[in-house]
Amino acid sequence: MNLAEWLERQESVHVRSIDLGLERVAVVAGALGLTSPAYRVVTVAGTNGKGSVVTYLDGIFRAAGYRTGSFTSPHLLHYNERVRVEGRQATDAELVGAFERIERSRGATTLTFFEYNTLAALQIFADAQVDVAVLEVGLGGRLDATNVLDADVAVLCSVGLDHRDWLGDTLDAIGTEKAGIFREDRPAVLGTAEMPHSVFAAIERLHARPLIAQRDFDWSVAGGDAADRDVGRSGATGAERWTYRGLRASFEELPRPALAGAIQFRNAATALAAYEALPGSRPLAREWIIQALQGALLPGRFQILRRAEIEWILDVAHNEPAAVVLAESLRARPVSGKTRAVCSILRDKDVEAVGRVLEPVIDEWIVCGVPGTRGSTAAELAGRLNATVRAPLLAESVREGCELARARARRADRVVVFGSFATVASALQWLGYTRCP
Repeated sequence: MNLAEWLERQESVHVRSIDLGLERVAVVAGALGLTSPAYRVVTVAGTNGKGSVVTYLDGIFRAAGYRTGSFTSPHLLHYNERVRVEGRQATDAELVGAFERIERSRGATTLTFFEYNTLAALQIFADAQVDVAVLEVGLGGRLDATNVLDADVAVLCSVGLDHRDWLGDTLDAIGTEKAGIFREDRPAVLGTAEMPHSVFAAIERLHARPLIAQRDFDWSVAGGDAADRDVGRSGATGAERWTYRGLRASFEELPRPALAGAIQFRNAATALAAYEALPGSRPLAREWIIQALQGALLPGRFQILRRAEIEWILDVAHNEPAAVVLAESLRARPVSGKTRAVCSILRDKDVEAVGRVLEPVIDEWIVCGVPGTRGSTAAELAGRLNATVRAPLLAESVREGCELARARARRADRVVVFGSFATVASALQWLGYTRCP
């Protein structure tokens, strides 16, 4: 079978598309000999910020001379984006070869689509003899397939209300699930001190070693103060210099990260702290930091493109905490014209909260339908947004929404496309992209 045939088959092997738990994936990982890897493991969890931190970490390790593997999800345009060795996307042949080995080893054990994906990544990393693997948690942490390995360093970027059907209705419940990646006497890096009580309770219970943002490591942006380290001027011009005060070293006058948005200073500092927290890691060097942070590429995270004198901003913000960050980033990058939104959000998200947060920074809304069991029509989505959003226009699809936005936009305007990964993927394809970097 080719890759497409494998992926289609994996959708139906297990009775549920999502089935959190480690029993099945641990059995197959054990059969494959993947549960005690020769490489070091950094696992990254969080409601938002995971993708950026994984990208920075992979770049820092590579700049420091380590052979790396990175695993992220979901993908935007091609499945291969999920698994990378030394920054290179896995080939179809590598993925198919890994799937064939999994199939020979799983026996009667059934696996979900994501579990196949995780095991394939671990097999490819073992075959490539990587020195360190950076794993992005798919959902939660405690019962996520990535947690089949013990993290040498666990990173928790943030905790917010999302995936309530799976993780719980309170921040404490969600924090408990995400803190499940922590291990006894190993570093637990927190990207913010504003965590629910359950996260600190888990650290104490497990005797993990907490490394907390703005306590054990910190950062500042030239021209800002402690109150606006994530907002305000930072992110407005792209010319800021910043300082990282770390666990073992500090660096001043660093150029800003390549990824746009003020939140990236926090994400970059968290990644640097996680690198330093790995026992035995080589001492950080300024040139490594600059190479890693300025070379970072992560499509769909406040990604800025220009087409025919119109600025397009693509962002996978699909929950309230991500909407807050997107709103702050838009305020930090003012335009003289209007901000027009092309929006499509999955049905199981807190659509009303997203609309309420972003309404003050959006001049015109174009609401689009999205297919699939978790999708909805434009009219259904608009009906939920009507309480918080002024008179949205409707489009049957994201592509039609982009067409409408382009037709209505003027030279000084910008178009912000946000929502699910499928939303941003459709916009990238409409803008002419066939592959992600």
